Amino acid sequence: MALPQVKQTATEERLTAMTPVTAAGWTGGARDAALARVREMGLPGRRDEYWKYTRPDTLVQGEVIPAATFDGADEAPAFDGIERLQIVFVDGVFDAEASDDLALEGVKIERLADAMAQDLHWARDLYGVLEERGQTPVQRPLAALNTAYAADGILIHVTGKAAKPIQFVYLHKSGTSDAMLHHCIKLDAGAEVTLLESGPAAARFNAVMEVEVADTAAFHHIRVQGRDHERRTNTHIFARLGEESTFKSFTMTANGVMTRNECVLELTGDDAVAHVAGAALGDGDFHHDDTVFITHDAVNCESRQVFKKVLRNGATGVFQGKILVKEGAQKTDGYQISQSLLLEGDSQFLVKPELEIYADDVACSHGSTSGAIDETALFYLRSRGIPTGEATDLLTLAFLAEAVEEIDDDDLKEEIVARLSGWLERRRG
Repeated sequence: MALPQVKQTATEERLTAMTPVTAAGWTGGARDAALARVREMGLPGRRDEYWKYTRPDTLVQGEVIPAATFDGADEAPAFDGIERLQIVFVDGVFDAEASDDLALEGVKIERLADAMAQDLHWARDLYGVLEERGQTPVQRPLAALNTAYAADGILIHVTGKAAKPIQFVYLHKSGTSDAMLHHCIKLDAGAEVTLLESGPAAARFNAVMEVEVADTAAFHHIRVQGRDHERRTNTHIFARLGEESTFKSFTMTANGVMTRNECVLELTGDDAVAHVAGAALGDGDFHHDDTVFITHDAVNCESRQVFKKVLRNGATGVFQGKILVKEGAQKTDGYQISQSLLLEGDSQFLVKPELEIYADDVACSHGSTSGAIDETALFYLRSRGIPTGEATDLLTLAFLAEAVEEIDDDDLKEEIVARLSGWLERRRG
């Protein structure tokens, strides 16, 4: 079906303003195919079904809306107390001096910018492949735009158990930066790695991560987004899971005038496990959108979606989550919960949970609630001498606990709780 003229014109204007990437090597074909997908789909508009709760205008327009930078001097850098390998980007540009040496036992790490001139590379079978698969049945044109134009990113091939976590540090220093990064991560059978991400990245940030998790491999992902409030971010994770593999991802978001995190997972091997969770805290002109699509295409697989949002002073939270169980995917265990805590009445939580099931031996559920602080619990804490502000923070942390519990590593869990507590304390103070 032909694109409406308005969408076609807007898409071509955006593409004309983009800087093409010279890629004669293995990424060339994937980029050309992705560009063709963008032209066929058109960039997203408010009339699109999966964008009706979130205005995509500022993510697709040619000019970047300036975003003030934030020094974060009142808080230590994320994961600072954890031994890890750091890879630093400043406004989407790799910073070699600030980054650690990329050598790590059990892992091979390369920059996309360095590797894409080669004729052959292992990432050829991954770059743009999962993104393209993720375009059906829901179109994700901003991800295809990234595949076509991202000039850098990190390629990680995990062959064993990584000696320590790998952290992507995204620094924001230019008020008008417009960054695109594309990461590819391949885990061989039995391999295991923990990936950490932190930082606001840029005034506008479009990121894609494609993850191939082979049989019995385990991928753990913890992400902290913030605290530059004026930033605009659209991230995408595409992952495919093999037999008895594990994928776990948790995102904490504090502040941000526009954030949309998309996660598209395929469970293609029997007994695979996929958990996706998030905790978001927003104040004022905060708009946060979690959009998740999990496909069960194998037997005896488990998926969990656990998302909690704390909203105040007119902030908006969005959750769109779907579990698709294909024919033959028996013994599926799918769980989805999305909840918001509205600390003021003028905030809103917009939700679209979905189940689509074509197998008859499954256990799938979804639930969504939205409400205020429990006055009885608040009264109980106040009667024990706890001030109202501190009591409210304690109940808020208890509300977020189910999402935070999805993190397996205790040290990382403590890091996230400390940052959630810090945000609440700053708002109280």
